[in-house]
Amino acid sequence: MKQQHLFLVRNFCSSLAVTLLATELIKAEPAPAIASETSAINSAIAVKSKTSKTQPIRATKQAYLQASASFRHFQASVLLSKSKVKSQKSKIIPTSDFPSPFLVAQQPTTKPAPAQPAKPATPPNNAQPNNRTAPLPNYLNPNANPLRFPTKPEEVEVVGAQPITLQQALAIAQRNSTELQTARLTVQRSQAQLRQALAARYPSLNLGAGVTNQGLYLFSDEPEPFFGEETDNNNTSASGNLSLSYDLFTSGLRPANIRAAEEQLRFQQLDLERTQEDLRLNVANDYYELQRADENVRIQRSSVNNAQASLRDAQALEQAGVGTRFAVLQAQVQLAQATQRLTDALSQQRIARRQIATRINLNESIVVTAADPVAVAGLWNFSLEDSIVLAFRNRAELEQQLAQRNVSEQQRRAALARLGPQISLAARYNLSDSFDDGTNFQDSYSLGGNLNLSLFDGGEARARARQAEADTAIAETNFAGQRNQIRFEVEEAFSQLQSNLENIQTTSVALEQSREALRLARLRFQAGVGTQTEVIDAEDDLTQAEGARVDAILNYNRALAQIQRAISSGQQR
Repeated sequence: MKQQHLFLVRNFCSSLAVTLLATELIKAEPAPAIASETSAINSAIAVKSKTSKTQPIRATKQAYLQASASFRHFQASVLLSKSKVKSQKSKIIPTSDFPSPFLVAQQPTTKPAPAQPAKPATPPNNAQPNNRTAPLPNYLNPNANPLRFPTKPEEVEVVGAQPITLQQALAIAQRNSTELQTARLTVQRSQAQLRQALAARYPSLNLGAGVTNQGLYLFSDEPEPFFGEETDNNNTSASGNLSLSYDLFTSGLRPANIRAAEEQLRFQQLDLERTQEDLRLNVANDYYELQRADENVRIQRSSVNNAQASLRDAQALEQAGVGTRFAVLQAQVQLAQATQRLTDALSQQRIARRQIATRINLNESIVVTAADPVAVAGLWNFSLEDSIVLAFRNRAELEQQLAQRNVSEQQRRAALARLGPQISLAARYNLSDSFDDGTNFQDSYSLGGNLNLSLFDGGEARARARQAEADTAIAETNFAGQRNQIRFEVEEAFSQLQSNLENIQTTSVALEQSREALRLARLRFQAGVGTQTEVIDAEDDLTQAEGARVDAILNYNRALAQIQRAISSGQQR
């Protein structure tokens, strides 16, 4: 009788193991976001490391799906949910559909096709392989009035989320960014200042006119009904003048002011370019952070699923009489910890969504989600030395320091020019008429020149010149410091790029090994030769491996975006 009981228990455990193994194989299928990694990165890693990559351990999933009808229902529900996601990518997602921390995420049951190898751009643009540039809806734009601010809670309530790609996020930022708008307005102001300086090349022409009414009053000592008596000597006259002046010689003051305004405009144009490049980098980093938050939610949901499966295993073995209450308590603690991590991941996801929405200045009631999958953004085909040279040639910051140096030099010349002679020409024509009984027009004209020479100003002009000389030296020093900083940025990004490239391969192998280790740990526990602690440790290792691979890919993309920013590939000159 005892042997029969053990036989039934073993059969029950075997069937349970098959069922749970099928569940794990479904969950272990890589997410489409990660599985869509380009094969170009694999070839690059193979050439770099010369090591053989461990082949992923796969099993035939169909055999296990046939073990239970529930799994067929699960597969159908997943496929239905995938079709709904595809149909809603271009639509706004209500916030009521946002996942709850206590819901179990469903993993795709179909393996995505591997991407075809493609040659990376030279240099690659700061974008994901997905280059979708669909027109964006107007409701993403903020309110046209920059001085408006909400006063009611319903005006700031988030009503939905819009999936966007990285390229769309960059396009929105170029259109809506307040920082970029301020830089453009600053350029317009410098353009107006240049037009003001150029106006000194031309003469000034002024026209004046006036009308005067003059009355004469006589006063006498004779008693009169009135204090005074107005006579007939009331006179009305009109006058007009036309004057012309021109600075003939300014000792170099006028050309110095014009060249200073030109260099200042050049400085602001370079600052606009720098702002655009910084914005591209910040938006890309925010987008990658959003992807990391989304993947972390997916990973933590998978961890909750694994913890729930372990709890069911422990409870089933306890009910069968071959498990312990301690194993059940361990599984319950593991599930509680996984649920807590999922709650924290959802919080970070909401923060990441709001961060990028703030960066690109979206409508207050809309947040965005990442439509691009987590994949390698491209390869860097330049050596370290070539990258440094490209950065020195393209960086706007270096040209800004040169422009600032030129501005200071022209300001020095303008200060000294005020000590020299200033020669100007002036012409004037006057016309007047008195509206009396006769018609008497009177006109006159004058033509002459003026000479002004500053004999003593207390040393003000030379003090201004010395200030400008100091500003010139500061700009030259800043140029050297900026050059060294740019080289460091390129070297830092290049080093991170290489290390993260290797980490992608390492974490990919570790991920597959962690999945296999969890599968074996569960089979051992279900067979009664393993412990619940081994299963929990394997689950933790799998969660860490998934997070490490996502971090490796996103860190690589961040390093790629950083080195692109370091050489200013978006605005090459």
